[in-house]
Amino acid sequence: MACATLKHTGLSIAVLAALAVVPAAHAQQAAATPTAEDEEPVTLSALTVTAQKREQALQEVPITVNVLSEQLLQDTGVRDIKDMQVLVPGLTVTSTQSAAQTVARIRGIGTVGDNAGLESSVGIVIDGVYRARNSVGFTDLGELERIEVLKGPQGTVFGKNTSAGVISVVTRRPSYTQSAEGELTVGNYGAVGVSGAYNDALGENSAFRIYAAQRTRDGVDDVRVANGPRRETDDGDQNMHTLRGQLLWEPADTVEVNFAADYTSREENCCVTVTTVRGPTAAILNALTPGGEAVIPVADPDRRLAYSNRSTEQDIKDKGFQAEVNWTTPWANDAVLTSITGWREWQAINGLDFDYSAADVLYRAPDEDESLTKFETFSQEFRLTGSSETIDWMVGLFYSNEDLDRNETYRYGAAYEPYLSTALIGQISPALAARPDAPLFLSQATGRPFGTLFPGLATLDTYKQNAESTAIFTNNTWHATDAFDVTVGLRYTSEKKTLESDYTNPNGSQACASYFLPNGQVNPAALQRIGAALVSRGVPAAAVPAIAPQVIGFTCLPWANVAHNGRSTEQERDEKEWSGTLKLSYNWTDDVMTYASYARGYKAGGFNLDRVQSSNGLSSGTQGIIPVDDTSFPGEFVDSYELGTKTTWADGNLLLNAALFYQEYTDFQLNSFLGTSFVVRSIPEVTSQGVDAELLWNTRIDGLSLQAGLVYADTKYGDDPLPDAGLVLLPGSQMSFAPEWSGNVNMTYEWDIGASLVGRFNIGAKYMSEYNTGSDLDPEKLQDAYTLLNARVVLGDQGGRWTVELWGQNLTDETYKQVGIDAPIQTGSWNAFLGSPRLYGVTLRVRY
Repeated sequence: MACATLKHTGLSIAVLAALAVVPAAHAQQAAATPTAEDEEPVTLSALTVTAQKREQALQEVPITVNVLSEQLLQDTGVRDIKDMQVLVPGLTVTSTQSAAQTVARIRGIGTVGDNAGLESSVGIVIDGVYRARNSVGFTDLGELERIEVLKGPQGTVFGKNTSAGVISVVTRRPSYTQSAEGELTVGNYGAVGVSGAYNDALGENSAFRIYAAQRTRDGVDDVRVANGPRRETDDGDQNMHTLRGQLLWEPADTVEVNFAADYTSREENCCVTVTTVRGPTAAILNALTPGGEAVIPVADPDRRLAYSNRSTEQDIKDKGFQAEVNWTTPWANDAVLTSITGWREWQAINGLDFDYSAADVLYRAPDEDESLTKFETFSQEFRLTGSSETIDWMVGLFYSNEDLDRNETYRYGAAYEPYLSTALIGQISPALAARPDAPLFLSQATGRPFGTLFPGLATLDTYKQNAESTAIFTNNTWHATDAFDVTVGLRYTSEKKTLESDYTNPNGSQACASYFLPNGQVNPAALQRIGAALVSRGVPAAAVPAIAPQVIGFTCLPWANVAHNGRSTEQERDEKEWSGTLKLSYNWTDDVMTYASYARGYKAGGFNLDRVQSSNGLSSGTQGIIPVDDTSFPGEFVDSYELGTKTTWADGNLLLNAALFYQEYTDFQLNSFLGTSFVVRSIPEVTSQGVDAELLWNTRIDGLSLQAGLVYADTKYGDDPLPDAGLVLLPGSQMSFAPEWSGNVNMTYEWDIGASLVGRFNIGAKYMSEYNTGSDLDPEKLQDAYTLLNARVVLGDQGGRWTVELWGQNLTDETYKQVGIDAPIQTGSWNAFLGSPRLYGVTLRVRY
């Protein structure tokens, strides 16, 4: 026993030293030598969480949990899941084409979100209700009580699809005390935010709470629009409205019912990209743009200068209703029956300038009929939770029914035909792109008049998916002795998904159609036209047979491929899977606990909601023009192992927790952009292993507290070769969006100013080592190591009636990539969606 305790203490000190936040010797001395003169400490040891669906002390839960308190969330300006990255090591949250494409990753594991049919490996749960996609958490979360970030598979206690972890958001509930709160924020980029809340009793057994907020801000990226029709010269603005109401009803001492309804609207412009590598096609785009500048002359992401002639307007609506009932039954030692019913509707309409330039090439209009992603979800969860002298037990039933509707279109701009002709002939031979007849190449190859090849609306596709999930689960802890606990969890999940897809080409795709006979075979006359167009430009006749398929392929890109026109497909998937967990924990003393755990996680398969085409009509095929009917991908599985320790020091004022983890994923769902469409590939193996440590410390300096964390994650793709030429860099490489090192530190100091005022200062930083931001690991998408620095200075009334807060986020104005992309149909060019620049302002809060 003594030897084990010494080893445990040594590990704790080593991790503590690595955090470089607090001297270990001082922590030991503080724990060992309290004096009679000391004030009664404000302890952290009583910090509670609901990670296992029952209230427990954080130090008793045998999993890695990062708990973000209400005060810490307020001091760091957290309003959505992207803001909270700075507080959680190993967590990254990114957005791409719109705020609707927001994805969370834990320890490098997550899902690229540009395919609406792909669910995330990290679950978002708000007040007990599972949300369909991560993007619903990228909104004003309102009055937060706390956020718990649970790392590793959590399927035996949470809804579904939580193979990498869960972000559990708990908002403030009604109370019987009358109160009113208001907030006014003013910041740079013209930011103005107003929010208010009111709480009151409605008699002896009911109370209500209402919260409302409006936040506006100018765009953070400058935009060159050339000749338009876009007129907005900035992007990434904010215009958000939120309303949330709750009603608490307690008809009896044993029954509590909480009703909640909310509505959020976002009407903004998002998202443009900046050029990170300017390729040879930029000159072609410039030549086709009024004013002659379609792409930045020299790539300079720090300028935050984007080029876009088409609208990126987005309109996002999120609304829902939920009811939670907790009944302390007369059965099984007052077991508690919980029912959580939720209905949610979320939709996004988003314009897209698909070429990310000021040339009028390819775009999507911000119209419901042309660009809609809509989820309507009903969920129901029942849990019966109880305990005896030796067992804490829980059994539950989860059901959800999700309808997904998606309308997807592409529209041609006036520059599409001359651009594609010139870029294609230039790819065959760069010198040919400079010829004056380069824009006419495809006209000659197709035999159609110039200007008629690619008119108007290219595609109008609709997808209707239904996903039904049913699960029964249990999670039970046996207190074998006073010190030794065994937790066993099991889950059986049944998933059924159906998809109906309808593809149309409203303009008939006459350019692509000109190459084929009615039976679908290539027309020999078309090959002659292609050959004549090439030979007339000096291409050797002997090279024509090898080049002709390339010409046909570029003319028949997915949105232009006549073979898709009129297609309708129906697909169905049924999956029935077991998952579960086994955890062993031992309390060596009241202040030292170690645990070992195994968990089997599962995330359902699904379908690609995009035009997919390949060389052989199979999703696994290489690049080609044959439509793929079966766009399904299998479920994702993970075997997760964790060995951890949780320690308490300094009379409960210092918590130091650390864990070694190893996770092995099979059939990992990688969403990859192939330059023309998004396709999910099942990666045979992905492993993530490393160390995850956290420190919480109320120091012996009155008013000074620290929160810090450190994660080392070696997250790699397996060595198996992959069929796509664009994914050849993956086998054996560090995974995209997976920094090896990430760490954070937050310091808060609070002190009295005279007899009536109080001051508070918070400073926090998040470090990320270098990582690649592209699913294909292109070197051009590498993000160098960077650190984000936030701070807040608060002056207020000691009674908490008012505060004035000066704050700043990303104070060093770090320019960093969220996601790097291949510039669409622009070989040799790369772009990136950037993270937020430096933001600062002042906030006034009043409370009654």
